[in-house]
Amino acid sequence: MSSPNLHPMLNVAVKAARAAGAIINRAALDVEAVRVSQKQVNDFVTEVDHASEAAVIETLLGAYPDHAIWAEESGKTHGRQGSDHVWIIDPLDGTTNFIHGFPVYCVSIALMVRGKIEQAVIYDPTRNDLFTATKGRGAYMNERRMRVSKRTDLRQSLISTGFPFRPGDNFNNYLRMMSDVMTRTAGLRRPGAAALDLAYVAAGFCDGFFETGLSPWDVAAGSLLVTEAGGLVGNFTGEPEFLEQKECVAGNPRIYGQLVNILGRYSKFASAGDKAALRQSPKLVEPDAGIAPDAEGDE
Repeated sequence: MSSPNLHPMLNVAVKAARAAGAIINRAALDVEAVRVSQKQVNDFVTEVDHASEAAVIETLLGAYPDHAIWAEESGKTHGRQGSDHVWIIDPLDGTTNFIHGFPVYCVSIALMVRGKIEQAVIYDPTRNDLFTATKGRGAYMNERRMRVSKRTDLRQSLISTGFPFRPGDNFNNYLRMMSDVMTRTAGLRRPGAAALDLAYVAAGFCDGFFETGLSPWDVAAGSLLVTEAGGLVGNFTGEPEFLEQKECVAGNPRIYGQLVNILGRYSKFASAGDKAALRQSPKLVEPDAGIAPDAEGDE
């Protein structure tokens, strides 16, 4: 089902996302039967991730065989690598939620043209919610225009995040961040799918979002939704180049600024003085044998 109002490339991405969503919904009817394997500790992949990704790639390359693919599971092995047009795909963001039957997960598809995100689709198959954006044309949820929230005070705001969950994640650093944000907000949420978190910021359901360790396919589509809905996205110091930096903060403009003021000192790009002050602050937990306190995670 295509919409005449959508950019042609976005129409194809919507078709791809819905095809993937149908595969995910069928598998969700008997999630106990889904084969699961671990890429690393707490980092799961299922046959549904692979089937969903294959459906997306087949649809996109069927329409645009000269475009490149950058996908979570298959990497950069499909399409014409070196193309100006690169599709960035997360076929099932929130896999851990999915394999537990916890209904918060989505398909995320973005088109990057000469290094800039120009098209975005996030599809939530459990609610049949479709989030779309074309650069310069606004962001939409189920064909209704989205705007970020109008809240201006962080103390009245709902903020979403993601917890570190893999060996190598800097857990103490995150706990300090969480404490700093939590004590200044109306609430902190961890839904478990970063792409959907960003879509919810764009829709105004959340006022802001922050997370470390994210990969480009987690944030590419959601970042365009946020900016086209009137919000801001960047790294923890507020720089707009964040796609491959493994730290992301988003929000309506006023809340974004307040989050950057809190999170900036935790950034890998923070000043030497800020980093030294963090190192001297007390540890909140003793690191487990399997968690290296100063390594980077990846989600």
